[in-house]
Amino acid sequence: MEESLRNLPDAPGVYQYYDNQGRLLYVGKAKSLKKRIKSYFRFTPSLSPAPNLSPRIYQMIAQTKRLETFVTPTESDALLLENSLIKQLKPKYNILLRDDKTYPYIYIDRSRPFPRFELTRKVVKGKRVKYFGPFPHGARAILDSLYELVPLVQKKGCLKGKKACLFHQIGRCEAPCEGKITPEAYDRLVEEALGYIHNKRKIVRALEERMSFYAEQLRFEEAAAIRDRIEAIRKIEEFSSADLARLEDLDIFALRFEGEEGVLVRLFMREGKIVASSHTRLRNAEDADIGEIYRRAILEFYTEETPFTAGAILTAHPFEEQEELARLVSGRVGRKVDITTPQRGARKRLTELGLQNAAELLRQRSKQSEAGVEEKVRDLLGLEELPRRVEVFDNSHLAGEAPVGAMVVYDEGKWDKQAYRHYNLTSRDEYHQMQEMLEQRITSFDKSPPPDLWVVDGGETLRRLAAGLLERAGVNLPVAGIAKEKIDAKAHRAKGAARDILHTDGGEIRLLPGDERLHWFQRLRDEAHRFAIAFHKKQRLKKEKKISLLEAKGIGPAKVKRLLDYFGSFEAIREADFETLCRILNPKDARSVMDHLHNKETAQEKVI
Repeated sequence: MEESLRNLPDAPGVYQYYDNQGRLLYVGKAKSLKKRIKSYFRFTPSLSPAPNLSPRIYQMIAQTKRLETFVTPTESDALLLENSLIKQLKPKYNILLRDDKTYPYIYIDRSRPFPRFELTRKVVKGKRVKYFGPFPHGARAILDSLYELVPLVQKKGCLKGKKACLFHQIGRCEAPCEGKITPEAYDRLVEEALGYIHNKRKIVRALEERMSFYAEQLRFEEAAAIRDRIEAIRKIEEFSSADLARLEDLDIFALRFEGEEGVLVRLFMREGKIVASSHTRLRNAEDADIGEIYRRAILEFYTEETPFTAGAILTAHPFEEQEELARLVSGRVGRKVDITTPQRGARKRLTELGLQNAAELLRQRSKQSEAGVEEKVRDLLGLEELPRRVEVFDNSHLAGEAPVGAMVVYDEGKWDKQAYRHYNLTSRDEYHQMQEMLEQRITSFDKSPPPDLWVVDGGETLRRLAAGLLERAGVNLPVAGIAKEKIDAKAHRAKGAARDILHTDGGEIRLLPGDERLHWFQRLRDEAHRFAIAFHKKQRLKKEKKISLLEAKGIGPAKVKRLLDYFGSFEAIREADFETLCRILNPKDARSVMDHLHNKETAQEKVI
């Protein structure tokens, strides 16, 4: 260590601290590696942690036995490398930001004669593309409402045809495919839809009228769908009372701590109104580096592929790297972006609003009981932190056919279904299927960081497999396995008394059937199993339908692909009429598909 400290470069870069077992403790960046790293240590009378460090950082330096440095050409490169390494490797003393999702935007390309509103999470090329958002909540609800309230072109494929479809017959489209509306008249419909986007209370009022109509007509399912959409849109309006006289577009980041808990709040102001918000909870955040959290949150939110719709970025606290970070973000989004901490006026009130909401989120969190099953699981497994976010893996196949994998995510007592993932696998046996799936997940840590715990559906062999893959990747992440007890070579499945065994780094654990900790693991395993089985059935059905379609005379793989590209699913192909099929195939092939599908259905009905 002393030799490494004496030969540090006076250059920008990234440094890593390791303990005596080679585990990564911390990743940091510096304008000068020499000055930053030496500030952590005292050299006389012997090498030791500097006395002015916080208790948490003092403990980290006391555990540090080895350091590595990476020199970068610029400080911007150091910022990027630091952020990437923290996300992928999950160092013990860095704060891990969970909510690094890219939020959806609604966009429209006005260069088209009959444009449609669409959702995107990436930049769409085009000089007349207009974005609205981001929307952490309710983007799909707004989009569906636009198409329900305004007779726009309803589907992407509508304009490919030359004949009005069902949407025109029920009054949901003006049939530009048949020339029944001019581009100028259609543009007025677009402006009407834009009015709904800018005034979401207007959407809610219109939807409430539609919901009442459906209820009076006893169309309760449709009324319930509208009700759910209204609730989703109202969530967006939670902060709408905070308006500015100036029509500014601002993104506000505010950070607040209370003990080991922290919250980062994001507010999105468009045209002088707060239109959306999101937040990220921070764990083990005591003595955290505020600048590190702000810069990583901003770097993860504004990527090269993310539409940038704000005029400036405000933070509730100043930090050292603001100017460098502003230059980096400006380069990413292609225009000048300021990152400032306002000291007075209306913008200062906005950052204070962010801090107030962070304080409220922390207050709500403190009212919840912390001594729940998660704490008991932490003690059972000897974990360093609560397993609040857990990823659970299972695979499914039928005699090696259609092998698939599934990952479900449990986050603070709820299923995070947006984070669920399916995996199409190629391996025949369960061991290599699990290996294939876990390797794919590890490669995605740079986009979606590791959780607090992995759980695999399987015994010690699969648990060791997962732990070995993580160790080779340099990731600090505990793994547990859950497997059914074998009695006479068969899994014991007695109803109400399942004898599942937990496999951990510390050995095998057998809990009583009524133990809530065992029930916790069983719920995780059962959800992963359900999700894997459902996807497996879907893939098998898809394969069987494709084979069935290929049995039609004159229909090969290329024609099946053209049909799927146009219709999107086998169900839509089956429901299509002859004229619609003729848009993709010649009349002879269209008739062959129609005869084959209908004859097959008739034969199945006779068998039944």
